[in-house]
Amino acid sequence: MHDELESAVAAPESGACSSASPIKCRNFYRAGGKRALDITCSAIGLLALSPVLLAVAVLVRLSSKGPVFYCQGHVGRDGKIFQIVKFRSMRDSPNGNGAVITSAGDARVTTVGRLLRWSKMDELPQLWNVLTGDMSLVGPRPEHPKYVKDYTDEQRLVLAVRPGITDIASIVYRNEEAVLAGSSDPEWFYCEVILPHKLSLNLEYVADISLVRDLRLVLETIKSLFAPDATPPKS
Repeated sequence: MHDELESAVAAPESGACSSASPIKCRNFYRAGGKRALDITCSAIGLLALSPVLLAVAVLVRLSSKGPVFYCQGHVGRDGKIFQIVKFRSMRDSPNGNGAVITSAGDARVTTVGRLLRWSKMDELPQLWNVLTGDMSLVGPRPEHPKYVKDYTDEQRLVLAVRPGITDIASIVYRNEEAVLAGSSDPEWFYCEVILPHKLSLNLEYVADISLVRDLRLVLETIKSLFAPDATPPKS
């Protein structure tokens, strides 16, 4: 199954570097420094945040039936499928069916889940994805295969790098769920409006990766959590 998905979303080789591509030749940071930083920060983060991770895990387990973690196949570097890990924020579905995107007010989201999604704490387990090499701290957010299969050749260039926990699109669409809730057709709006814009932002990032840019995006992400419009959701 994974082989079929990967072939459907195959990306150009990440090492390719030619005048026909907008991706610049690898500098030291892109070639190895970024990965070294990912390993160091994710390992330290998992250790330092272990009490918080444990507390959240207990809350999730006690708040509703189902597993503590939610794993789903997403498209990673070079079109390879990997299991992204999050704290479960929705009621467990016995058949695994349901919409891929989530808008504000989604009845599937638990009370604890709303707070986790608002604070982005549901994403913390992805530090494990970073440590194992499936993800990076900063990079285009990984998408579900159902969306990636419709990427244009240009859009597939975002698959030349590891997906990240945060990116410029995550900051721009800090309140994406509220935006989707305001649409009469959230799925269409996401595919036709939000996703193309996200990909255009990510293509700009992929074309010019640097340590300074990554650090800036991490700081901007932290700031966005405390933005005036980032109010906690109603339970």
